[in-house]
Amino acid sequence: MRVLITGANGQLGNEMQVLAKENPQHTYFFTDVQELNICDELAVWRYITENQIEVVVNCAAYTAVDKAEDNGELSYELNQEGPGILANAAQINGAAMIQVSTDYVFDGTAHVPYTEDCTPCPNSIYGLTKLGGETKVLRLCEKAMVIRTAWLYSAYGNNFVKTMIRLGHERDSLGVVFDQIGTPTYANDLARAIYVAINNGIVPGVYHFSNEGVCSWYDFAIAIHRLAGITTCKVSPLHTDEYPAKAPRPHYSVLDKTKIKKTFNIEIPHWEESLKVCIEKLNTQQ
Repeated sequence: MRVLITGANGQLGNEMQVLAKENPQHTYFFTDVQELNICDELAVWRYITENQIEVVVNCAAYTAVDKAEDNGELSYELNQEGPGILANAAQINGAAMIQVSTDYVFDGTAHVPYTEDCTPCPNSIYGLTKLGGETKVLRLCEKAMVIRTAWLYSAYGNNFVKTMIRLGHERDSLGVVFDQIGTPTYANDLARAIYVAINNGIVPGVYHFSNEGVCSWYDFAIAIHRLAGITTCKVSPLHTDEYPAKAPRPHYSVLDKTKIKKTFNIEIPHWEESLKVCIEKLNTQQ
C-alpha cells in the first residue's frame, strides 16, 4: 500500500515513522506543513493523485486547546477544512482515510465511558472544529475511519509527561487537577492500532482508542514522578477552578474501546504499563 501520513513531525506522526520500520511492506509518504499544506486543495489533490496514495492517515491538527478560543479561524481551517480536503481527494482517487480525533467532541458530563454511539456535544472551539472535521471526513470519503483518542503523550514533541518530568526536577512542589478523569494514551500504542487497521483492511466508521484504565491528571502526575524516580517534588491535588483555563475541559472523558478491540482483534495495554515504556525511552534519549 502507498500510505500518506500528514502531520509527520507531531507526536503521533513521529510514532508512525518509528513503526514504519516494522511495517516495511508499505511505501510511505511522511509530510508536514512544509511538504504539504492540507488546507491547499490543489496541492493536496495533486500530491495524492501523483503519488497514487491508497491510504491517508491525517495526524495534522491544531491542538492548542486554549489558543483555539482566540484563533478560531485557524482551528477551523486545520481541524475541519483540511481534513475535508484530504477526504475529498482520497475519495476521488479511491483511497481510504484515517482521521484522528479527540475526546473533546464530548462535554465530559457523563459518568460512564463514552461509546461511539454517544451524541457529541463539544463545549470548546477545539472540540467543535474537530467534530466538524469528523463529519466532513465521514461524509466525503466512503472508506473513512475516525479514531477518537485522549490525553496523548509520547517521547516526541511537547506533552504532559515531559512537562511533569521537567517541572518535577525544577520545583519543590506542584499542583495538578484531580477532578478531571480520563485515560492517558501513549501515541506509540495508537500508532500500532492504526497500522493494524491498515494491514487488516480499513473498516469505515467511528472508533475510540486510549490506553486501558482510568485516572485523574493528579494520579497521572504522581505515576509519572514515581516512574521517573522524582522524589523531591510534592504534587498536590487542585480543583479545576483553582487552575483557570480559557477553554473548558471535559470533567469525565473516559472512552469505551470495545468496538476497536473487537473489530481489529487488538489488546490495549494499561496506561501505567505504557507510561513506563515511554519514560524508559525518554531516559535512553538523555
